[in-house]
Amino acid sequence: MKRMIIACAWIGVFAALGSVQQARAQEKALLFHGLQLEEFEYRRGDEEEDLLAWNGDAFVGTDELKLRWLGEGEYDLNADAFETLENQLVLQKPISTFFDIKGGVRADTPRGQDRWYGVLGITGLAPQWFEVDVDLYLSETGDASARLDVEYELLLTNYLILTPSAELNAAFTSDREIGVGSGLNDIEIGLRLSYDVIDRTFSPYAGIVYERKFGQTEDLAKAEGEDTEGSRFVIGARLMF
Repeated sequence: MKRMIIACAWIGVFAALGSVQQARAQEKALLFHGLQLEEFEYRRGDEEEDLLAWNGDAFVGTDELKLRWLGEGEYDLNADAFETLENQLVLQKPISTFFDIKGGVRADTPRGQDRWYGVLGITGLAPQWFEVDVDLYLSETGDASARLDVEYELLLTNYLILTPSAELNAAFTSDREIGVGSGLNDIEIGLRLSYDVIDRTFSPYAGIVYERKFGQTEDLAKAEGEDTEGSRFVIGARLMF
């Protein structure tokens, strides 16, 4: 009888362990999806530019592996043409508690010459809860570049949020065909004040964005008669589905 009880106990232990492993496997296999627009806004420039701008992403996958689309761009409402248009398709996988690695392709199809890039990057939360994206790009023409994107959400109240952001682009080689020189290319600094109307699903905001080109990229822009520095008032909304 004692042997039977011990045998039953061991069977129970193995069954429990099997259930835990099965639950973990099912948890990992759960499929998630979502869509968000971090920025969807109208921009009014200091030289009367009227732009529609967006920055968003969508994903589908598990906790272990996600397929993500990331897109951003600017549409000139006066010229009825794209200023910039960028789309990325990447696979993303955790490498630590707070950071993921990602890799895939990027396509730039604005007004002018198109470009395709390979992408390798890291995204996540740095100390003090800064949201950080660091990406390396290699174009179809063999030109390498990099981007650093940093954002921080400062909660003034439970619903009112001040979000400073900065984006820096640099190139290791020149690609004059698309107006990019080697070195630091440009910087965009933003400050937006938002209010969560429906949790984080709908958050209207207003703010200001400052843009500046540098070095060879600035020289190439001046040669084409383009602006190299400017500030823009923005009004828009953050959307999450």
